[in-house]
Amino acid sequence: MPYMDHQNAQRLVDTYSDLILRISLIYLKQTCDAEDICQEVFLKLLSNDLVFDQPAHEKAWIIRTAINACKDHLRKAFLRKTVPLEYCEDQPAQPHEKEPELIDLVMRLPENCRISILLYYYEGYSVKEIATLLEKRENTISAWLSRGRKRLKKLIEKEHVELVPANCRYSAGSHTEKGAAQHV
Repeated sequence: MPYMDHQNAQRLVDTYSDLILRISLIYLKQTCDAEDICQEVFLKLLSNDLVFDQPAHEKAWIIRTAINACKDHLRKAFLRKTVPLEYCEDQPAQPHEKEPELIDLVMRLPENCRISILLYYYEGYSVKEIATLLEKRENTISAWLSRGRKRLKKLIEKEHVELVPANCRYSAGSHTEKGAAQHV
């Protein structure tokens, strides 16, 4: 039986579509562009009929392909073109999907911190795995995570965002910075 039958293609879409959309949103910050990248990644995956030894390799390939597709998308010249403000006066604003407050705060972080935090906290990758995926040194990823946690903590304090229920709070000084960030 071929690797890419209908059932396996559906499994891939069900398993990875949210991941690809989250990564794409972090890079592109627009839902329509993120959806385009999601389709592009699946098209590459399905048309190449790739076979992976392990699910971890499959997921890593998808993440790397999504990141590369986003970077390619950002490089395209047509995105740099501008439109006169007068053209936009009569255009209604697009409704913005309500996202959890934490994701909104993560989206404000610098790109390197955003993607590192997504892969570490949301996808469960280790620092070593993220370094491999992003083709960076482990120390670089650790530094991005540390900076991202510090900036995220400041944003949470500045915005007075309530993320942890009152009955789950730690007393001051009873946890490490990393422990605190994991509950953020």
